[in-house]
Amino acid sequence: MMRKFLDGLYNTSGLLAAAFIALIAILMIGQSILREFGVRTGAVNDVVAWCCAAGSFFAMSHAFKHGDFVRVTLLLEKMNPKWRRIFELISLSVAIVSVSYLAYWANLFTYQSFIFDERAQGLLPIPIWIPQSSFAMSSVILLIAVVDEWFIVFSGSRPTYVVSVEERHAQGDFSSDV
Repeated sequence: MMRKFLDGLYNTSGLLAAAFIALIAILMIGQSILREFGVRTGAVNDVVAWCCAAGSFFAMSHAFKHGDFVRVTLLLEKMNPKWRRIFELISLSVAIVSVSYLAYWANLFTYQSFIFDERAQGLLPIPIWIPQSSFAMSSVILLIAVVDEWFIVFSGSRPTYVVSVEERHAQGDFSSDV
């Protein structure tokens, strides 16, 4: 049941990323059309920038779990399974520390923006914690994904990201390797 929830969380994060990317396309096309009619659309640039950040960060956990995150595996591929598992755990432990640091500060920064009622400085002066919250939430989801992967490897299973890449390769899909 927990596996189903976590996989749903990562897929939802990926869907949110896709929705933000689609929103960028809609906003940019709409802005181009409205400019032709003399409508000022300067604030759209701010929203597009926030959508870029949200789309990027929400995609991280989904990409990580599906083997689409950039990983340097030259050393790992040459190791026997025992040493590979040890090095995977070390790498994931370093990632947990790093992403924990990121998540802590992203959430603290967002909380402080909320407390101080900080406003965006562009043409759309909304509370800045609103766009920052996508970064805060997605950093926590990425942390959950990395911790989840650590437990998978610790329990003796192969990393999900490795299995996903191998399944794609078995089907003849090498598009993510380009």
